[in-house]
Amino acid sequence: HGVIAAIAPNDSAERFTGLGVRVIHATANFLDKNTVEAGRVLIRARRFVVATGSSPIIPPIPGVNEVPYFTNETIFDVADRIQHLIIVGGGPIGIELAQAYRMLGSHVTVIEAAAILGREDEEAARVVIDRLTKSGVLFHPGARVERVERSVQGVAVYLGKDGETDIIKGSHLLIATGRKPTVKTLSLERAGVKYDDKGIKVNSHLVTSNSKIYAIGDVIGGPQFTHLANYHAGIVIRNALFRLRPKASTANIPRVTYTEPELAQIGLTEAEARKKYRRIRIMRFPFADNDRAQAERKTEGFIKAITKKNGTILGCTIVGAEAGEMVQLWAMAMQKEMKIGDLTTIVFPYPTLSELSKRVAYAYYQPTLTKGWLRSIIGFLRRFG
Repeated sequence: HGVIAAIAPNDSAERFTGLGVRVIHATANFLDKNTVEAGRVLIRARRFVVATGSSPIIPPIPGVNEVPYFTNETIFDVADRIQHLIIVGGGPIGIELAQAYRMLGSHVTVIEAAAILGREDEEAARVVIDRLTKSGVLFHPGARVERVERSVQGVAVYLGKDGETDIIKGSHLLIATGRKPTVKTLSLERAGVKYDDKGIKVNSHLVTSNSKIYAIGDVIGGPQFTHLANYHAGIVIRNALFRLRPKASTANIPRVTYTEPELAQIGLTEAEARKKYRRIRIMRFPFADNDRAQAERKTEGFIKAITKKNGTILGCTIVGAEAGEMVQLWAMAMQKEMKIGDLTTIVFPYPTLSELSKRVAYAYYQPTLTKGWLRSIIGFLRRFG
């Protein structure tokens, strides 16, 4: 709460009012294609931007509305230590909060219908899962929640797995099964804006079916990241104000799971690349072989680069300390369409974790060093001193 209070002024109504923005605290909805109503104020504008974000998905689990539960929007208001937190959902939000509450001394159980961190690189996800398992977090992957009900301890969750039913009892329940776009209160039909359960429909310029209305961030579906919404905002500004017509793309948007160790990903994972391309190159380098990682005693994890045969970067996975900081180099490299060999020309300060990126880039050339023709050329050149 102290951190939230420290950064709150950046997004406060007072700050925007000081910048000349009129801030209206009210629920907004469209009256027609040109008009929005907010409170008792009618607003007509040349352009509108819908940025209403998303809200937690509460799955239709029998009994869920009869027991108290947290979402990622309410659990931070807890003032007392939770005895046993049961988390339904094994994605980034569920796993981040699982580790956080285990560090705070709570017993934690995670239930996931598919694989834990199933969207991430399997090898990297295993590093995170193993760390949490060693800390005492219990996982139930591939399990279906059949129903929930109150119990003496607080809540009982009935699981179905492999044809059998198991009961897990805890003091509190967290639902972390994803988020849905916030669209229902906007009266988008009146504005001629098309949408469905996945969000508002937009084109590559983030324009809706009403050419006066843009939509950005979680409300259009797809990846749900604050940094992606900021990127969308830049696209809209250039489109609406300067008529530059840039297009939005999610191809090179990095993502980070903020656990210890962190897990960062940009572009394709190894599994995705193998499905899409016939021939790829996979290069790995462990944190344990980096001097800064050894000095900091943070040797867990690795960096993995995926490229085409010609060195075109398809993706990068980093699991380890400061992975979220390290992935930014790869984001720039992919945005500028650099080859992996270009990273070998960068001089990194020693000792830093960033050197891992250069070492994994050098690994791209390692098979070449054993080629007979290369050894013959080197031998030939040696004759000239």
